[in-house]
Amino acid sequence: MTQHIAFKDANANIFAFEQGKEVKEYHVILRAADCKMTFSQQLEAVLNAYQQLMSEQLHGAVAVFKRYFLSDAANQADEVIASDVSDCAKSIVEQAPLDGTKIALWVYLMTGVNTRLLKSELFEASHGSYRHLWNGSAHNLAANSEYQTRLLFNEYIMQLAQEECTLEANCLRTWLFVNDIDLNYGGVVRARNQVFFTQGLTNNTHFIASTGIGGRMHDPNVLMMMDNYAVAGLKKEQIKYLYAPTHLNRTSDYGVSFERGTTVDYGDRRHVLISGTASINNKGMVVHQKDVVKQTQRMWENVEALLSEADCSFDNVAHLIVYLRDGSDYAVVSDLFHQRFPDKPTVIVRAPVCRPEWLIEMECMAVKAIENKAFECL
Repeated sequence: MTQHIAFKDANANIFAFEQGKEVKEYHVILRAADCKMTFSQQLEAVLNAYQQLMSEQLHGAVAVFKRYFLSDAANQADEVIASDVSDCAKSIVEQAPLDGTKIALWVYLMTGVNTRLLKSELFEASHGSYRHLWNGSAHNLAANSEYQTRLLFNEYIMQLAQEECTLEANCLRTWLFVNDIDLNYGGVVRARNQVFFTQGLTNNTHFIASTGIGGRMHDPNVLMMMDNYAVAGLKKEQIKYLYAPTHLNRTSDYGVSFERGTTVDYGDRRHVLISGTASINNKGMVVHQKDVVKQTQRMWENVEALLSEADCSFDNVAHLIVYLRDGSDYAVVSDLFHQRFPDKPTVIVRAPVCRPEWLIEMECMAVKAIENKAFECL
């Protein structure tokens, strides 16, 4: 179920999954209503709308993860940090909303869970035997993107170990935000490949659903920032990986290591995590170069094929995040998305994809009601 709410100076689009046994889930995209307001005014409008949403429409839900999309992190991130003191995993990235505003916010919320910040510095949302572990804006100041990436993953591996988890068994999703991606992505890829190999993540086992995309922190010396998500308490048979071989190839074919998508089955629902997906064919080639309309359509086909493999469709999608290399493509792409997904919580931001020929990329999360008595409900 989706809903649009207009507040005084902000708008919210909400996806609600309320069919589970106990836990309800919500994905919310909030944005300021007036792009002429200052950043402080837009931030205040978004936070006020969020507080009203929490006290009225989503009373009883708690945030487990937030991502702020900013137009100018160097001048804005400190104000976000000071203004949002809520206790959940938070990510702050410079990926300018392309609707002309300076800030957009994606919030993932749940009911019926216990939340806390762990000693490992991961944020936990627990219910039953499951512990959902979120982390946002992890970074360091090592000498280059390769060293930063290797150190980030090694630190994350140690955090997971503190929670009796491993990268191979428990991590379901990563987001890698690369400052000047055309220059620094190669180092990120080399480091990830090396770390994954040491952790038993190979083409013969599995990788992790991921988005590797242009984005930066407020500190220009941070060349790679990572968000991540793991779940403790899962059995291996609950997790499956999506390939859609009629449309896509294995990422390892062209030297990178991530899964196109991952599904997790609980007793009462299926979660589907779709990685950053672009206009690519099953030979690993860019399709429809220099044509953002055709690239958008092929991208949709690819995502639809992945969702179909999970026995889902776009109807089950909770939110869409869309990345554009060229902000001048916003008008045409926004119109395309509005026509096909008029009510879906969506944010379109400026963020170059890892290959310059890709003009657009998208990711999404989906949830579908199922009944599987072999697994505990979420």
